[in-house]
Amino acid sequence: MILDLDVGNTLTKWRMKRIDSGQIVDRGSVWTRDRWEDSDAVPDFRDIKVMRVSNVAGKEVEAEVERISRRYRVPMHLARSTERFAGVTNGYKVPGQLGVDRWLGVLAGYHVFGGCCVVDCGSAITIDFVLEQGEHLGGFISPGIRLMKESLKLGTRNVPVDPDESHEWLSAPGRCTAEAVSHGIYLAAIGQIKTVYEQVSQKTATQLPVILTGGDAGLIASGIGVSQVWPDMVYAGLELMFPVSASERQGVLSGAPSACP
Repeated sequence: MILDLDVGNTLTKWRMKRIDSGQIVDRGSVWTRDRWEDSDAVPDFRDIKVMRVSNVAGKEVEAEVERISRRYRVPMHLARSTERFAGVTNGYKVPGQLGVDRWLGVLAGYHVFGGCCVVDCGSAITIDFVLEQGEHLGGFISPGIRLMKESLKLGTRNVPVDPDESHEWLSAPGRCTAEAVSHGIYLAAIGQIKTVYEQVSQKTATQLPVILTGGDAGLIASGIGVSQVWPDMVYAGLELMFPVSASERQGVLSGAPSACP
């Protein structure tokens, strides 16, 4: 089995694949700061033959992943942001400072779509652009829906945004404080994405396809009129950087983007 880890500041998402067929057999998530081996939400590391890791949670968490790798004698491939890879040139002045999850998402998006705009709708909302010739322009970072709620000191549970609510309802004026906050935060999220996209499109004289990933991708997609949602973008970037199976060596990325309903 191959274990892919997408280690975020809040959640660590994981996915298990068969080495021979590339079939995804299990997936889940665990709180990043928990002791993983004490959780029922993580896979049995004794079944793992290789690990591929994207980590944005810092050196302490990275050291814990390395400890588990050594304990179970599992080879570990740790992704890093580089100046160039797979036809893409990193747009940061200091390439290593670009969040590796963003770098992997850009690589995956470019591999499938060529030039594209990658929007990660997680704890933070990140927006990255890569042109058809592989030039990464850099990007934008702002608080995600959860962080915007916390900034108002109302807590995520007190002012929920229901993912099953319609775009039209969330765009309407709130009829109580909780609704007003939820609807305002939702519009702030989609408004910034639309504004950034329009400005970059004008400057580059191109209309790039938009691909959404992250926990709130489905919620935001309808609001900005985007149909491409790709939950496994970071995993696909790991596949590109560290190919293991024959199918991956041929450039076949699993978890391809799907259209929103």
